[in-house]
Amino acid sequence: MKKILLFLCAFSVLTAFAAKPKNQYVRIKTEYGECIVKLYNQTPLHRDNFLKLAKEGYYNGVLFHRVIKDFMIQGGDPDSRNAKPDSLLGNGGPKYTIPAEFNDSLFHKKGVLAAAREGDDVNPLKASSGSQFYLVQGKVFTDEQLNNVEQKRLKFKIPEWQRQVYKTIGGTPHLDRNYTVYGEIISGLEMVDKIAVLSTDGNNRPKQDVKMEVTVLKKREAKKLEKQLLQASLKDKLVM
Repeated sequence: MKKILLFLCAFSVLTAFAAKPKNQYVRIKTEYGECIVKLYNQTPLHRDNFLKLAKEGYYNGVLFHRVIKDFMIQGGDPDSRNAKPDSLLGNGGPKYTIPAEFNDSLFHKKGVLAAAREGDDVNPLKASSGSQFYLVQGKVFTDEQLNNVEQKRLKFKIPEWQRQVYKTIGGTPHLDRNYTVYGEIISGLEMVDKIAVLSTDGNNRPKQDVKMEVTVLKKREAKKLEKQLLQASLKDKLVM
């Protein structure tokens, strides 16, 4: 009986998805593989800006210019396109910022997409860069380490369900509610791991350029993807 109810539920949800995708997705492609990122509807300003730039081809040919193992890979600086090896990168972007969109349920687990920004001393409202972003690799934390992050960096308690994620999947908890998280990788996380271990120079720039190509998934692709994700989720529930 339980399985029958799950199948009926799946049919009704799949029918609902037939109209339009629930979310919007982008593909980030590099020579080290590609990943699919779901953009969060809870952060509409960041979502819409990223979609706009991707559709314009703004990111194509831009580098992941800052890479730190067990932390993150950062890109989106238009000045990095065709930059010389000794160029100092990280200051480029459109002539605007995006207001912070912090959400307690969106946190820095491994694989999330978040906005880079200038420091608090010149940016007390924590507004995001108009184009620069990072993908979190992070690391796995112990309870003791998370307690230390709470006390010395965050000044607030990490919810228990988020602690479990940090203790199993990993992430960068000290950035929570300080940098806007606005998406997450749903496939292709291996790309981040491969780029994160590359040899870098003194500015954390990979010694071999890592160019990106960012495209928006079309509605048909997005619907197909969401159908596959739903089917996989229901299959997991049936096994359980």
